[in-house]
Amino acid sequence: MNVLLWHVHGSWTTSFVHGRHRYLVPVTPDRGPYGLGRARTYAWPDSAVEVTPEELRTAQVDLVILQRPEELELAQRWLGRRVGRDLPAIYVEHNTPKGDVPNTRHPMADRDDLLLTHVTAFNELFWDNGGTRTAVVEHGVLTPAVEWTGELDRLAVVTNEPVRRWRVTGTDLMPRFAAVAPLDVFGMGVAGLPEALAAAGAPGVPVTGHEDLPQDRMHAEVARRRAYLHLCRWTSLGLSLIEVMTMGMPVIALATTEAVEAVPPGAGVLSTRMDTLVEAAHWLAADRDAAYRLGARAREVAKERYGLDRFLADWDRLMEGETCASR
Repeated sequence: MNVLLWHVHGSWTTSFVHGRHRYLVPVTPDRGPYGLGRARTYAWPDSAVEVTPEELRTAQVDLVILQRPEELELAQRWLGRRVGRDLPAIYVEHNTPKGDVPNTRHPMADRDDLLLTHVTAFNELFWDNGGTRTAVVEHGVLTPAVEWTGELDRLAVVTNEPVRRWRVTGTDLMPRFAAVAPLDVFGMGVAGLPEALAAAGAPGVPVTGHEDLPQDRMHAEVARRRAYLHLCRWTSLGLSLIEVMTMGMPVIALATTEAVEAVPPGAGVLSTRMDTLVEAAHWLAADRDAAYRLGARAREVAKERYGLDRFLADWDRLMEGETCASR
């Protein structure tokens, strides 16, 4: 199939475009949010090709993948076709609902012209989807090229914009863990993190930001840290959590949203009690053998549940079902 989708989430799209189809990725001269084109910091196959809005007008498109509400109108304007009517469409919701949870209505609620697909069962449960047909396709990741070594007595976090998002990403909790071992934070918008923590009343905290490294380099650095912290209070399941588990890295996580499903007993320490999580950080910082045992179980679980082959097979079934139904 020729599948049109925008480059919105780098890690998820990287997995998605490793399928057996041809992926049309819009590009505009400014490479803005609706024309970002191919990824620069992720490895994508040649089957993901950049197309301009002008080229889309005459392009053969079999299916449209939407990920933001405004893409529906944009796709119809660029394609000159009715998305969901002339062309089958699937809307992928990556996020937990915001606002009046659990009464937040999804922007695509009560539609009969598309399939609303969530990346976790938690998200499907908490969004008000109305009468729109829904499905769940859990994440799948490419196996990182590195394995956990944990030789550094430091803790790792991967998150985007922890200063702006603050309590959502659990940034306010970081000083408690940095008191156990130095904390390295990888992602976008992390460069000003030490200053932000100081302004919030936590000066001199041993937190280092590593700004937007290429994925392979970030994996190599994260794998050297003793344990991974997942401090998100209210976000969808981060692909970085699955990636580090696939490396064989032990996880310390808030028992919130989908994390309780992704990290079973023996693969990490989950709790909503901060004392329990801080104690786990002390334990793993001091006992590398224990960290290895948890990480080995994490690798086993993640490879079985979040393998790329399963992810792509699930998506193939979903996309083929939608295109067949529209004929």
